[in-house]
Amino acid sequence: MSNKLPQAFRHPYAFNPNFETSVAYFCMEYAIDQSLKIYSGGLGFLAGSHMRSAFDQKQNLIGIGILWKYGYYDQFKKEDRKMGVLFQEKLYHFLEDTNIKFTIKIAGNDVWVKAYYLNPKTFGTAPLFLLSTDVPENDYLARSTTFKLYDSDPKAKIAQCMVLGLGGAKLLEELNYDTEVYHFNEAHALSAVFNWLPKMGKEKLKEKLVFTTHTPEEAGNEKHDLNILRELGFFNGLPTERVREFTNTDGFEFNHSLVALKLARKANGVSKLHGEVAQEMWAHYEGICPITHITNAQNKKYWADERIEKARQDNDLNALKARKREMKQYLFDEVANQTGKLFNPDVFTMVWARRFAEYKRADLITRDAERFEELMKNSKYPVQIIFAGKPYPMDYNAIRTYDFLVELSHKYKNMSVLAGYELHLSNKLKDGSDVWLNNPRVTREASGTSGMTAAMNGSINFSTNDGWIREFEEISPESVYTLPIIDHTLPHYDQDKMDLANLYKILENEILPLYYGDNDAWFRKVHKSMSDVVPFFDSDRMASDYYTKLYNI
Repeated sequence: MSNKLPQAFRHPYAFNPNFETSVAYFCMEYAIDQSLKIYSGGLGFLAGSHMRSAFDQKQNLIGIGILWKYGYYDQFKKEDRKMGVLFQEKLYHFLEDTNIKFTIKIAGNDVWVKAYYLNPKTFGTAPLFLLSTDVPENDYLARSTTFKLYDSDPKAKIAQCMVLGLGGAKLLEELNYDTEVYHFNEAHALSAVFNWLPKMGKEKLKEKLVFTTHTPEEAGNEKHDLNILRELGFFNGLPTERVREFTNTDGFEFNHSLVALKLARKANGVSKLHGEVAQEMWAHYEGICPITHITNAQNKKYWADERIEKARQDNDLNALKARKREMKQYLFDEVANQTGKLFNPDVFTMVWARRFAEYKRADLITRDAERFEELMKNSKYPVQIIFAGKPYPMDYNAIRTYDFLVELSHKYKNMSVLAGYELHLSNKLKDGSDVWLNNPRVTREASGTSGMTAAMNGSINFSTNDGWIREFEEISPESVYTLPIIDHTLPHYDQDKMDLANLYKILENEILPLYYGDNDAWFRKVHKSMSDVVPFFDSDRMASDYYTKLYNI
């Protein structure tokens, strides 16, 4: 095996001496450009920024992912304005055919896997290889493995993870490329270890493998019956006894994150708080690796508006105000297009936009109907509120919450719910918001990143004190509004009631009076927030940290 990629796929730069260790970065999704719809949410946004910063810093890193034929899904409004789900074939003429094709075994059958290549020069990323089973040699079932990101059928999703893991390991063999580090960004690629373990042994693998865990949520730490995994070929033909020996697994429950923590040399959570939560969460298991933290970040070069950034650099509050007003109007054009409502750029605008998940509490601000009514009809301090986000297409509770907000918005000309939350809309929402609302239950949001890019574009974060926000508040306490920390062991009803009361208290007594009472002071806060969110929450710092804390031995 060579320590260099084939000439056709090499990095278009000489490596920075600080980042010469070769890394293969395995991730289920990447949000790199609006035109490449192979992502669902935060994990993809994070991976996309990582790949951009790896390129900017001239790092010796390649990405391995999957080319999802239908992406996650296309979100639209149905006839009754409620949420619709469309799976539409995506076409990518800018991807290059590597002419690499090989088979892996899934459920005892040979499944052909084809590799495509995203040239680093196309979007300014580290080299990215995307795997697909949508080839003529496969039957429909095999072809459909890489159709939908996070398929709702458990066995289909296991097969998808096998394409990323076993397929990614096989790709490295086809490239004749021996990397020094394997980085699993979440445990989706875990099946790869069962390609490597018989060839290099547990100790050698442990030297090479690092692991990032992104969530304490149950859904993000998958468990499966060991016999089902064996039947599907997840263990690459290894006998069950050998699997137990390698992974130190008893019983028949196979916990993917736990096994990754046992086999890796080192792991990390994605914020300081999440690192602590992860250490506590896994502490009672034997044989896990050390868990540090590397706080998530986003690529400023991609996300930040150049004109508002220049106003910040010039310390020109008038230019900052003027550009912010223009950016709000761009967002409001989208609001008008989708909802027929004309928002006013001179009115305070708050945005809640991210993945719809129960713990993120999209509808929290609406749960006190009387106070919400008063807020929406406040003539002294007028407010505009925008919601957006993509629930998992089979999460009917999350879709119900989205549809409830749509129905509620019909009552108010100053409330809207938008569809199509991908990179372009995400950027508009961050550019056009005065306040970026974030209210997950504390300790459940491992990091969160959307508020970072909102801050880069002149939006003030208003959040529960969770994830990355806790670190931002330490750096710049005057730049963020945070809810008081409450006892997160209380029943959810009590937590929600207390957080909601504190949310309204801060919004009504601090945020709105400052915005309307002393607009210069508001924009000084905006300037401070923009200045302090970088460099720490720019992904250049994060990509560098992965080398110093995880990759370099």
